[in-house]
Amino acid sequence: MRAGLGAGPEVAGRFLRLEGGAWCWAMARLGLFSVRSQTMLDSLGCWAASQRLSRQPKPARPFSLGCVDQTRHQEPPRKKLLSEKKLKRHTVDHRRVLVRGGSGGAGASCFHSEPRKEFGGPDGGDGGHGGHVILKVDQQVTSLSSVLSRYQGSSGQDGGRKNCCGRGGAALYVRVPVGTLVKEGGKVVADLCRPGEEYIAARGGAGGKGNRFFLANNNRAPVTCMPGQPGQERVLHLELKTMAHAGLVGFPNAGKSSLLRAISNARPAVAAYPFTTLSPHIGIVHYEGHQQIAVADIPGIVRGAHQNRGLGLAFLRHIERCRFLLFVVDLSLPEPWTQVGHLKHELEMYQQGLSQRPHAVVANKLDLPEARASLPQLRARLGQGVIVLSAVTGENLEELLLRLKGLHEACGEAERGQGRLPLGW
Repeated sequence: MRAGLGAGPEVAGRFLRLEGGAWCWAMARLGLFSVRSQTMLDSLGCWAASQRLSRQPKPARPFSLGCVDQTRHQEPPRKKLLSEKKLKRHTVDHRRVLVRGGSGGAGASCFHSEPRKEFGGPDGGDGGHGGHVILKVDQQVTSLSSVLSRYQGSSGQDGGRKNCCGRGGAALYVRVPVGTLVKEGGKVVADLCRPGEEYIAARGGAGGKGNRFFLANNNRAPVTCMPGQPGQERVLHLELKTMAHAGLVGFPNAGKSSLLRAISNARPAVAAYPFTTLSPHIGIVHYEGHQQIAVADIPGIVRGAHQNRGLGLAFLRHIERCRFLLFVVDLSLPEPWTQVGHLKHELEMYQQGLSQRPHAVVANKLDLPEARASLPQLRARLGQGVIVLSAVTGENLEELLLRLKGLHEACGEAERGQGRLPLGW
């Protein structure tokens, strides 16, 4: 048998024609038990396996006559979903919400069943209570854009046998920002101005009673059970009372959006035409010690805005919710000091005392040549406290940041002096 090892090609040819479990049988018949011969056969087996794989027919590629046929088999284009960042780009300060509490579970009507106990009596359990819809203040939420238009609480489970009560529905929490007013029918029903504060917007329905509840001396086998009660349904109007610490107030094209881009990470649209900003934007200005100040870019106000002209009263309401104001004037226009008087007039006509809030005057567009000429007259009429800067080049932005921090601290001390915690601090 060992003499057969010399006939290498014959053994190899005989070995390669065998497949599967016949390999071991061939080796036993040939007596190839040495290490050298086993290594040779292993290498020949790998080569044979590769040859078998190469001889397998390859799947035919789909044949198309042209580009038209290829387009027929392509998947239809899908609409790209908007990212969360784009969905929440604009600040939403009011929202109409339909809230409905969960329904209660129904009670069970059944009797105890046990061997050798014929009259076990009623043992139907009560249904679980429906879940409440609760508004909860969260400091991480800065806008009502994440609040949906409808909320439905979870329902309670039905009662069961052996006096088993159904599980109550879990409470549904809706996160709202600090300073949210809850109105119903034009009346304020809640003022959520503290972190972690909660308000039950809609109560869940009560669970129904099982027939065990109706057991009495004159009724030893009641079959009566009660269904669960529906949850409370309300239409609420959520409104932000305080949108930001500071509000940028000015006429169209005064450079408010450019200024907000320069001092924060907010990216409102900037263009050289009126009413570029159609909805308010909020930017966060960061200071040392993790101090943050929220600044709102209010859409431009026109003369007669208190009579609902231009963008109307909607954005005068935004200014009302700011703690202090920054009047932004266009230094390149003739007589820029008159803009401050017109802005204060519109605020005062909208709400008495609104123009008397803590404020600072910011003269923008210092980089333009015509702005340098009117600078001495502006300081002479409005005083030396006017902050003159350029939002495009970044000139003198440090003075604005220092004044902004000073106004923020002054408002906080005034609130504490009145015995109440500053809202949103």
